[in-house]
Amino acid sequence: MIRIFNHYVSRVGIILLLMEMLILQAAAAMTSLIWVGEAHRPLDLYFSALAFALINVFCMSTLGLYQQQGREDLRTVLARMAPAFVLGFALLSLLMHMIPTIQFGRAGGLAFVLGGVGVLLTRMVMLKSSGASMMADRLIVVGDGALARECLDLAASPCGPRRFDVIGCVAVPGEASCVPAAKVLPPGESLLSLARRHAATELVVSVSDRRSGAYPVRELLDCALGGVRVTDAAKFFEREASQIRVDSLQPSYLIFGGGFDQSFLRATVKRTFDLAASAAICLAALPVMLVAALCIVLEDGGPVIFRQERVGKDGRRFQVLKFRSMGPDAERDGQPRWATAGDPRVTRVGHWLRKLRIDELPQMINVFRGEMSFVGPRPERAYFVEQLGREIAYYDVRHSIKPGITGLAQVRYQYGASVDDAIRKLQYDLYYVKNNSLFLDLLILIDTVQVVISGKGAR
Repeated sequence: MIRIFNHYVSRVGIILLLMEMLILQAAAAMTSLIWVGEAHRPLDLYFSALAFALINVFCMSTLGLYQQQGREDLRTVLARMAPAFVLGFALLSLLMHMIPTIQFGRAGGLAFVLGGVGVLLTRMVMLKSSGASMMADRLIVVGDGALARECLDLAASPCGPRRFDVIGCVAVPGEASCVPAAKVLPPGESLLSLARRHAATELVVSVSDRRSGAYPVRELLDCALGGVRVTDAAKFFEREASQIRVDSLQPSYLIFGGGFDQSFLRATVKRTFDLAASAAICLAALPVMLVAALCIVLEDGGPVIFRQERVGKDGRRFQVLKFRSMGPDAERDGQPRWATAGDPRVTRVGHWLRKLRIDELPQMINVFRGEMSFVGPRPERAYFVEQLGREIAYYDVRHSIKPGITGLAQVRYQYGASVDDAIRKLQYDLYYVKNNSLFLDLLILIDTVQVVISGKGAR
Protein backbone atom coordinates (compact mmCIF):
# COMPACT_ATOMS: atom_id res chain seq x y z
CA MET A 1 0.00 0.00 0.00
CA ILE A 2 1.15 3.54 -0.71
CA ARG A 3 -0.03 6.58 1.20
CA ILE A 4 -1.20 9.51 -0.93
CA PHE A 5 -2.31 12.58 1.04
CA ASN A 6 -2.82 10.40 4.16
CA HIS A 7 -5.04 7.90 2.29
CA TYR A 8 -3.83 4.36 1.67
CA VAL A 9 -4.02 3.21 -1.95
CA SER A 10 -3.18 -0.21 -3.36
CA ARG A 11 0.19 -0.20 -5.10
CA VAL A 12 -1.11 -2.78 -7.59
CA GLY A 13 -4.13 -0.56 -8.28
CA ILE A 14 -1.91 2.46 -9.02
CA ILE A 15 0.29 0.41 -11.36
CA LEU A 16 -2.78 -0.98 -13.11
CA LEU A 17 -4.29 2.49 -13.57
CA LEU A 18 -1.05 3.92 -15.03
CA MET A 19 -0.63 0.95 -17.39
CA GLU A 20 -4.19 1.26 -18.66
CA MET A 21 -3.82 5.02 -19.08
CA LEU A 22 -0.82 4.39 -21.36
CA ILE A 23 -2.64 1.62 -23.26
CA LEU A 24 -5.73 3.77 -23.85
CA GLN A 25 -3.65 6.77 -24.94
CA ALA A 26 -1.66 4.59 -27.33
CA ALA A 27 -4.88 3.13 -28.79
CA ALA A 28 -6.34 6.61 -29.33
CA ALA A 29 -3.12 7.99 -30.81
CA MET A 30 -2.73 5.06 -33.23
CA THR A 31 -6.33 5.41 -34.38
CA SER A 32 -5.98 9.16 -34.95
CA LEU A 33 -2.73 8.75 -36.88
CA ILE A 34 -4.16 6.01 -39.07
CA TRP A 35 -7.38 7.86 -39.86
CA VAL A 36 -6.45 11.55 -39.76
CA GLY A 37 -2.74 11.21 -40.58
CA GLU A 38 -0.56 14.27 -40.95
CA ALA A 39 -3.53 16.64 -40.89
CA HIS A 40 -3.70 16.08 -37.15
CA ARG A 41 -1.48 18.54 -35.27
CA PRO A 42 0.76 16.88 -32.60
CA LEU A 43 -0.73 18.94 -29.75
CA ASP A 44 -4.29 18.10 -30.78
CA LEU A 45 -3.31 14.45 -31.09
CA TYR A 46 -1.91 14.44 -27.56
CA PHE A 47 -4.96 16.11 -26.00
CA SER A 48 -7.36 13.86 -27.94
CA ALA A 49 -5.55 10.75 -26.71
CA LEU A 50 -5.38 12.10 -23.15
CA ALA A 51 -9.09 12.95 -23.13
CA PHE A 52 -9.90 9.46 -24.45
CA ALA A 53 -7.84 7.80 -21.72
CA LEU A 54 -9.10 9.99 -18.87
CA ILE A 55 -12.77 9.57 -19.80
CA ASN A 56 -12.49 5.80 -20.01
CA VAL A 57 -10.49 5.50 -16.78
CA PHE A 58 -13.12 7.66 -15.05
CA CYS A 59 -15.93 5.46 -16.39
CA MET A 60 -14.12 2.29 -15.33
CA SER A 61 -13.61 3.82 -11.88
CA THR A 62 -17.31 4.59 -11.51
CA LEU A 63 -18.07 0.94 -12.36
CA GLY A 64 -15.68 -0.25 -9.66
CA LEU A 65 -12.93 -1.62 -11.91
CA TYR A 66 -10.18 -0.20 -9.70
CA GLN A 67 -11.62 -1.70 -6.54
CA GLN A 68 -10.87 -5.26 -5.43
CA GLN A 69 -8.64 -5.87 -8.44
CA GLY A 70 -7.13 -9.34 -8.42
CA ARG A 71 -10.13 -10.72 -6.49
CA GLU A 72 -12.60 -10.96 -9.37
CA ASP A 73 -12.82 -13.42 -12.24
CA LEU A 74 -12.68 -12.52 -15.92
CA ARG A 75 -16.45 -12.74 -16.33
CA THR A 76 -17.00 -10.09 -13.65
CA VAL A 77 -14.37 -7.83 -15.23
CA LEU A 78 -16.10 -8.12 -18.62
CA ALA A 79 -19.49 -7.38 -17.04
CA ARG A 80 -18.09 -4.12 -15.68
CA MET A 81 -15.98 -3.20 -18.70
CA ALA A 82 -18.80 -3.32 -21.24
CA PRO A 83 -21.03 -0.64 -19.64
CA ALA A 84 -17.95 1.41 -18.71
CA PHE A 85 -16.87 1.64 -22.37
CA VAL A 86 -20.43 2.36 -23.51
CA LEU A 87 -20.57 5.23 -21.01
CA GLY A 88 -17.13 6.35 -22.16
CA PHE A 89 -18.26 6.40 -25.78
CA ALA A 90 -21.27 8.56 -24.90
CA LEU A 91 -19.18 11.04 -22.87
CA LEU A 92 -16.46 11.21 -25.53
CA SER A 93 -19.05 11.89 -28.25
CA LEU A 94 -20.45 14.73 -26.17
CA LEU A 95 -16.98 16.13 -25.52
CA MET A 96 -16.09 16.02 -29.23
CA HIS A 97 -19.11 18.22 -29.99
CA MET A 98 -18.11 20.67 -27.25
CA ILE A 99 -14.36 20.81 -28.05
CA PRO A 100 -13.61 20.61 -31.79
CA THR A 101 -9.87 19.99 -31.28
CA ILE A 102 -10.67 16.57 -29.80
CA GLN A 103 -11.29 14.37 -32.83
CA PHE A 104 -10.89 10.80 -34.05
CA GLY A 105 -12.50 11.04 -37.43
CA ARG A 106 -14.88 8.19 -38.16
CA ALA A 107 -12.58 5.63 -36.53
CA GLY A 108 -13.46 6.42 -32.92
CA GLY A 109 -14.95 2.95 -32.55
CA LEU A 110 -11.60 1.41 -33.50
CA ALA A 111 -9.94 3.26 -30.59
CA PHE A 112 -12.43 1.65 -28.19
CA VAL A 113 -11.80 -1.79 -29.70
CA LEU A 114 -8.01 -1.47 -29.45
CA GLY A 115 -8.19 0.09 -26.00
CA GLY A 116 -10.66 -2.53 -24.76
CA VAL A 117 -8.50 -5.42 -25.99
CA GLY A 118 -5.41 -3.86 -24.37
CA VAL A 119 -7.18 -3.32 -21.05
CA LEU A 120 -8.63 -6.84 -21.10
CA LEU A 121 -5.21 -8.42 -21.74
CA THR A 122 -3.71 -6.35 -18.94
CA ARG A 123 -6.46 -7.47 -16.58
CA MET A 124 -5.91 -11.11 -17.53
CA VAL A 125 -2.21 -10.83 -16.69
CA MET A 126 -3.02 -9.10 -13.39
CA LEU A 127 -5.64 -11.70 -12.48
CA LYS A 128 -3.21 -14.53 -13.13
CA SER A 129 -0.30 -12.94 -11.27
CA SER A 130 -2.44 -11.88 -8.30
CA GLY A 131 -3.39 -15.51 -7.72
CA ALA A 132 0.25 -16.51 -7.30
CA SER A 133 1.41 -17.07 -3.73
CA MET A 134 4.48 -14.88 -4.31
CA MET A 135 2.14 -11.86 -4.57
CA ALA A 136 0.72 -12.42 -1.08
CA ASP A 137 2.12 -10.71 2.01
CA ARG A 138 2.99 -13.18 4.75
CA LEU A 139 1.68 -12.18 8.19
CA ILE A 140 2.12 -13.32 11.77
CA VAL A 141 -0.46 -12.03 14.24
CA VAL A 142 0.88 -11.44 17.76
CA GLY A 143 -1.98 -12.33 20.10
CA ASP A 144 -4.84 -14.80 19.90
CA GLY A 145 -7.74 -12.87 21.44
CA ALA A 146 -10.84 -11.27 19.96
CA LEU A 147 -8.86 -8.57 18.16
CA ALA A 148 -6.57 -11.21 16.63
CA ARG A 149 -9.65 -12.99 15.27
CA GLU A 150 -10.80 -9.74 13.62
CA CYS A 151 -7.34 -9.34 12.07
CA LEU A 152 -7.58 -12.88 10.65
CA ASP A 153 -11.03 -12.13 9.23
CA LEU A 154 -9.80 -8.93 7.58
CA ALA A 155 -6.73 -10.66 6.11
CA ALA A 156 -8.95 -13.42 4.68
CA SER A 157 -11.60 -11.02 3.32
CA PRO A 158 -12.01 -11.09 -0.48
CA CYS A 159 -12.95 -7.39 -0.42
CA GLY A 160 -9.53 -6.07 0.55
CA PRO A 161 -7.05 -4.53 -1.89
CA ARG A 162 -4.31 -7.08 -1.12
CA ARG A 163 -3.86 -10.80 -0.59
CA PHE A 164 -2.44 -12.09 2.69
CA ASP A 165 -1.01 -15.42 3.68
CA VAL A 166 -1.47 -15.61 7.46
CA ILE A 167 1.14 -17.95 8.92
CA GLY A 168 -0.57 -18.06 12.31
CA CYS A 169 -1.03 -16.39 15.68
CA VAL A 170 1.40 -16.21 18.58
CA ALA A 171 -0.42 -16.76 21.88
CA VAL A 172 0.20 -14.22 24.62
CA PRO A 173 -0.35 -15.25 28.29
CA GLY A 174 -3.37 -13.65 29.91
CA GLU A 175 -5.51 -13.44 26.74
CA ALA A 176 -8.57 -15.61 26.20
CA SER A 177 -8.01 -17.44 22.93
CA CYS A 178 -10.61 -16.65 20.25
CA VAL A 179 -8.86 -18.06 17.18
CA PRO A 180 -8.97 -21.66 15.87
CA ALA A 181 -6.42 -23.91 17.57
CA ALA A 182 -4.93 -24.77 14.17
CA LYS A 183 -3.98 -21.10 13.71
CA VAL A 184 -1.99 -20.88 16.98
CA LEU A 185 1.75 -21.33 16.42
CA PRO A 186 3.68 -23.60 18.84
CA PRO A 187 5.50 -21.72 21.63
CA GLY A 188 9.20 -21.73 22.44
CA GLU A 189 10.62 -19.66 19.56
CA SER A 190 11.39 -15.95 19.47
CA LEU A 191 9.30 -13.71 17.22
CA LEU A 192 12.31 -12.78 15.07
CA SER A 193 13.40 -16.37 14.42
CA LEU A 194 9.77 -17.35 13.80
CA ALA A 195 9.37 -14.53 11.27
CA ARG A 196 12.60 -15.42 9.51
CA ARG A 197 11.85 -19.13 9.41
CA HIS A 198 8.45 -18.53 7.80
CA ALA A 199 9.67 -15.60 5.62
CA ALA A 200 7.08 -13.32 7.24
CA THR A 201 7.05 -9.74 5.95
CA GLU A 202 4.95 -8.23 8.74
CA LEU A 203 3.91 -8.75 12.36
CA VAL A 204 0.47 -7.43 13.34
CA VAL A 205 0.26 -6.77 17.08
CA SER A 206 -3.25 -7.40 18.41
CA VAL A 207 -2.51 -7.64 22.15
CA SER A 208 -5.12 -5.66 24.09
CA ASP A 209 -3.32 -5.42 27.46
CA ARG A 210 0.09 -3.90 26.80
CA ARG A 211 0.96 -3.06 30.37
CA SER A 212 1.32 -6.66 31.52
CA GLY A 213 4.67 -8.39 31.75
CA ALA A 214 3.58 -10.81 29.05
CA TYR A 215 3.66 -8.14 26.34
CA PRO A 216 6.74 -8.99 24.19
CA VAL A 217 8.22 -5.49 23.90
CA ARG A 218 11.84 -6.62 23.54
CA GLU A 219 11.02 -9.27 20.94
CA LEU A 220 9.01 -6.78 18.87
CA LEU A 221 11.93 -4.35 19.01
CA ASP A 222 14.26 -7.10 17.81
CA CYS A 223 11.91 -7.74 14.87
CA ALA A 224 11.82 -4.05 13.94
CA LEU A 225 15.62 -3.84 14.12
CA GLY A 226 15.89 -7.08 12.16
CA GLY A 227 13.94 -5.74 9.17
CA VAL A 228 10.54 -7.25 9.88
CA ARG A 229 7.73 -4.69 9.74
CA VAL A 230 5.81 -4.40 13.02
CA THR A 231 2.30 -2.94 12.74
CA ASP A 232 -0.25 -2.14 15.40
CA ALA A 233 -3.68 -3.72 14.80
CA ALA A 234 -5.32 -0.28 14.74
CA LYS A 235 -2.93 0.79 11.98
CA PHE A 236 -3.57 -2.48 10.13
CA PHE A 237 -7.32 -1.80 10.04
CA GLU A 238 -6.76 1.83 9.04
CA ARG A 239 -4.47 0.82 6.20
CA GLU A 240 -6.35 -2.19 4.84
CA ALA A 241 -10.01 -1.37 5.56
CA SER A 242 -10.08 2.47 5.77
CA GLN A 243 -11.47 2.09 9.29
CA ILE A 244 -10.45 3.25 12.74
CA ARG A 245 -11.75 0.56 15.06
CA VAL A 246 -13.58 1.89 18.12
CA ASP A 247 -13.74 -1.37 20.07
CA SER A 248 -9.98 -1.48 20.64
CA LEU A 249 -9.08 2.16 20.10
CA GLN A 250 -6.69 3.87 22.51
CA PRO A 251 -6.95 7.69 22.89
CA SER A 252 -3.18 7.91 22.30
CA TYR A 253 -3.70 6.58 18.76
CA LEU A 254 -5.92 9.55 17.90
CA ILE A 255 -3.64 12.02 19.70
CA PHE A 256 -0.30 10.89 18.29
CA GLY A 257 -1.42 9.14 15.08
CA GLY A 258 -1.26 12.24 12.87
CA GLY A 259 -3.91 13.56 10.52
CA PHE A 260 -6.90 15.69 11.58
CA ASP A 261 -5.93 18.50 9.20
CA GLN A 262 -8.08 21.52 10.09
CA SER A 263 -5.70 24.15 8.70
CA PHE A 264 -6.82 27.31 6.90
CA LEU A 265 -5.49 25.94 3.59
CA ARG A 266 -7.43 22.67 3.93
CA ALA A 267 -10.59 24.57 4.91
CA THR A 268 -10.23 26.88 1.89
CA VAL A 269 -9.61 24.00 -0.54
CA LYS A 270 -12.54 22.03 0.88
CA ARG A 271 -14.93 25.00 0.68
CA THR A 272 -13.88 25.69 -2.91
CA PHE A 273 -14.43 22.03 -3.81
CA ASP A 274 -17.84 22.07 -2.06
CA LEU A 275 -19.06 25.09 -4.00
CA ALA A 276 -17.68 23.91 -7.35
CA ALA A 277 -19.02 20.34 -7.04
CA SER A 278 -22.42 21.48 -5.76
CA ALA A 279 -22.85 24.12 -8.47
CA ALA A 280 -21.87 21.68 -11.24
CA ILE A 281 -24.22 18.96 -10.00
CA CYS A 282 -27.06 21.45 -9.49
CA LEU A 283 -26.79 22.59 -13.11
CA ALA A 284 -26.49 19.05 -14.46
CA ALA A 285 -29.32 17.68 -12.30
CA LEU A 286 -31.76 20.59 -12.66
CA PRO A 287 -34.06 18.74 -15.13
CA VAL A 288 -34.03 15.69 -12.86
CA MET A 289 -34.95 17.81 -9.82
CA LEU A 290 -37.86 19.43 -11.68
CA VAL A 291 -39.21 16.03 -12.73
CA ALA A 292 -38.79 14.73 -9.16
CA ALA A 293 -40.71 17.68 -7.72
CA LEU A 294 -43.52 17.18 -10.25
CA CYS A 295 -43.78 13.44 -9.46
CA ILE A 296 -44.01 14.11 -5.72
CA VAL A 297 -46.86 16.60 -6.22
CA LEU A 298 -48.72 14.30 -8.62
CA GLU A 299 -48.51 11.31 -6.27
CA ASP A 300 -50.14 12.74 -3.15
CA GLY A 301 -50.23 16.53 -3.47
CA GLY A 302 -48.04 16.93 -0.38
CA PRO A 303 -45.05 19.25 0.09
CA VAL A 304 -42.07 18.69 -2.20
CA ILE A 305 -39.30 19.61 0.23
CA PHE A 306 -38.84 17.86 3.55
CA ARG A 307 -37.11 19.77 6.36
CA GLN A 308 -35.64 18.06 9.39
CA GLU A 309 -33.33 19.18 12.18
CA ARG A 310 -29.88 17.58 12.08
CA VAL A 311 -26.67 17.99 14.06
CA GLY A 312 -23.72 19.59 12.27
CA LYS A 313 -20.20 20.72 13.04
CA ASP A 314 -19.46 21.34 16.74
CA GLY A 315 -22.95 20.10 17.62
CA ARG A 316 -24.74 23.03 15.95
CA ARG A 317 -28.21 22.21 14.68
CA PHE A 318 -29.57 23.10 11.26
CA GLN A 319 -32.48 22.25 8.96
CA VAL A 320 -31.49 19.72 6.33
CA LEU A 321 -33.41 19.88 3.02
CA LYS A 322 -34.43 16.80 1.04
CA PHE A 323 -37.03 15.81 -1.49
CA ARG A 324 -39.86 14.22 0.50
CA SER A 325 -39.73 10.44 0.07
CA MET A 326 -42.20 9.43 2.80
CA GLY A 327 -45.85 10.19 3.40
CA PRO A 328 -46.67 13.54 5.06
CA ASP A 329 -47.60 11.73 8.31
CA ALA A 330 -44.59 9.38 8.46
CA GLU A 331 -44.02 10.16 12.16
CA ARG A 332 -47.51 11.04 13.29
CA ASP A 333 -46.72 9.94 16.86
CA GLY A 334 -43.69 12.25 17.01
CA GLN A 335 -41.33 9.36 17.82
CA PRO A 336 -38.09 9.33 15.74
CA ARG A 337 -37.26 5.93 14.27
CA TRP A 338 -34.67 4.42 11.94
CA ALA A 339 -35.58 3.86 8.30
CA THR A 340 -35.67 0.12 7.59
CA ALA A 341 -35.44 -2.05 4.48
CA GLY A 342 -38.81 -1.98 2.71
CA ASP A 343 -40.04 0.78 5.04
CA PRO A 344 -43.83 1.10 4.48
CA ARG A 345 -43.66 4.86 5.12
CA VAL A 346 -41.73 5.35 1.84
CA THR A 347 -43.95 6.37 -1.10
CA ARG A 348 -43.72 4.82 -4.57
CA VAL A 349 -41.99 7.91 -5.93
CA GLY A 350 -39.89 8.12 -2.77
CA HIS A 351 -38.61 4.57 -3.33
CA TRP A 352 -37.00 5.61 -6.61
CA LEU A 353 -35.82 8.95 -5.24
CA ARG A 354 -33.98 7.10 -2.49
CA LYS A 355 -32.69 4.33 -4.74
CA LEU A 356 -31.13 6.85 -7.14
CA ARG A 357 -30.15 9.26 -4.33
CA ILE A 358 -32.20 12.03 -5.97
CA ASP A 359 -33.80 12.85 -2.59
CA GLU A 360 -30.40 14.17 -1.42
CA LEU A 361 -30.05 16.82 -4.16
CA PRO A 362 -31.74 19.73 -2.28
CA GLN A 363 -28.94 19.45 0.28
CA MET A 364 -26.84 21.44 -2.19
CA ILE A 365 -28.61 24.46 -0.64
CA ASN A 366 -27.23 23.42 2.76
CA VAL A 367 -23.78 23.31 1.18
CA PHE A 368 -24.15 26.82 -0.27
CA ARG A 369 -25.27 28.04 3.18
CA GLY A 370 -22.12 26.59 4.74
CA GLU A 371 -24.04 24.15 6.97
CA MET A 372 -22.75 21.07 5.13
CA SER A 373 -19.87 19.97 2.95
CA PHE A 374 -20.20 17.94 -0.20
CA VAL A 375 -18.19 15.12 1.42
CA GLY A 376 -18.30 14.34 5.12
CA PRO A 377 -20.02 12.23 7.79
CA ARG A 378 -23.78 11.84 7.40
CA PRO A 379 -25.70 14.39 9.54
CA GLU A 380 -27.91 12.63 12.10
CA ARG A 381 -30.95 13.74 14.09
CA ALA A 382 -30.35 15.11 17.58
CA TYR A 383 -32.40 12.29 19.14
CA PHE A 384 -30.09 9.63 17.66
CA VAL A 385 -26.93 11.68 18.29
CA GLU A 386 -27.70 11.85 22.01
CA GLN A 387 -28.47 8.13 22.11
CA LEU A 388 -25.38 7.09 20.12
CA GLY A 389 -23.14 9.52 22.00
CA ARG A 390 -24.01 7.72 25.26
CA GLU A 391 -23.50 4.23 23.84
CA ILE A 392 -20.53 4.62 21.46
CA ALA A 393 -17.10 5.90 22.45
CA TYR A 394 -15.64 8.71 20.32
CA TYR A 395 -18.94 9.26 18.52
CA ASP A 396 -18.70 13.04 18.93
CA VAL A 397 -15.37 13.10 17.03
CA ARG A 398 -17.38 12.99 13.78
CA HIS A 399 -18.82 16.43 14.65
CA SER A 400 -15.39 18.09 14.47
CA ILE A 401 -15.99 18.70 10.73
CA LYS A 402 -19.05 19.58 8.67
CA PRO A 403 -21.40 16.75 7.72
CA GLY A 404 -21.63 15.80 4.05
CA ILE A 405 -24.11 14.88 1.35
CA THR A 406 -21.96 11.84 0.63
CA GLY A 407 -19.10 10.33 2.58
CA LEU A 408 -16.83 7.35 3.07
CA ALA A 409 -19.31 5.55 5.33
CA GLN A 410 -22.14 6.12 2.84
CA VAL A 411 -20.22 4.53 -0.06
CA ARG A 412 -18.57 1.74 1.93
CA TYR A 413 -21.44 0.62 4.15
CA GLN A 414 -25.17 0.06 3.88
CA TYR A 415 -27.81 2.44 5.23
CA GLY A 416 -27.51 2.53 9.04
CA ALA A 417 -30.59 1.35 10.92
CA SER A 418 -29.29 0.29 14.34
CA VAL A 419 -26.65 1.05 16.97
CA ASP A 420 -24.45 -1.72 15.54
CA ASP A 421 -24.68 -0.14 12.07
CA ALA A 422 -23.84 3.23 13.61
CA ILE A 423 -20.67 1.76 15.16
CA ARG A 424 -19.56 0.30 11.85
CA LYS A 425 -20.23 3.56 10.00
CA LEU A 426 -18.45 5.56 12.71
CA GLN A 427 -15.27 3.61 11.99
CA TYR A 428 -15.30 4.94 8.43
CA ASP A 429 -16.23 8.44 9.63
CA LEU A 430 -13.28 8.48 12.03
CA TYR A 431 -10.97 7.47 9.21
CA TYR A 432 -12.31 10.31 7.07
CA VAL A 433 -12.05 12.89 9.87
CA LYS A 434 -8.45 11.80 10.52
CA ASN A 435 -7.29 11.55 6.90
CA ASN A 436 -9.55 13.88 4.91
CA SER A 437 -8.05 15.59 1.87
CA LEU A 438 -9.08 16.76 -1.59
CA PHE A 439 -7.69 13.52 -3.00
CA LEU A 440 -9.92 11.43 -0.72
CA ASP A 441 -12.91 13.68 -1.51
CA LEU A 442 -12.44 12.99 -5.23
CA LEU A 443 -12.21 9.24 -4.66
CA ILE A 444 -15.41 9.31 -2.58
CA LEU A 445 -17.13 11.34 -5.30
CA ILE A 446 -16.23 8.68 -7.89
CA ASP A 447 -17.44 5.93 -5.54
CA THR A 448 -20.68 7.87 -5.05
CA VAL A 449 -21.34 7.72 -8.79
CA GLN A 450 -20.86 3.95 -8.63
CA VAL A 451 -23.29 3.68 -5.68
CA VAL A 452 -25.90 5.75 -7.52
CA ILE A 453 -25.56 3.66 -10.70
CA SER A 454 -25.81 0.38 -8.79
CA GLY A 455 -28.46 1.59 -6.32
CA LYS A 456 -26.59 0.01 -3.40
CA GLY A 457 -27.57 0.79 0.19
CA ALA A 458 -30.79 2.72 -0.52
CA ARG A 459 -33.78 2.41 1.83
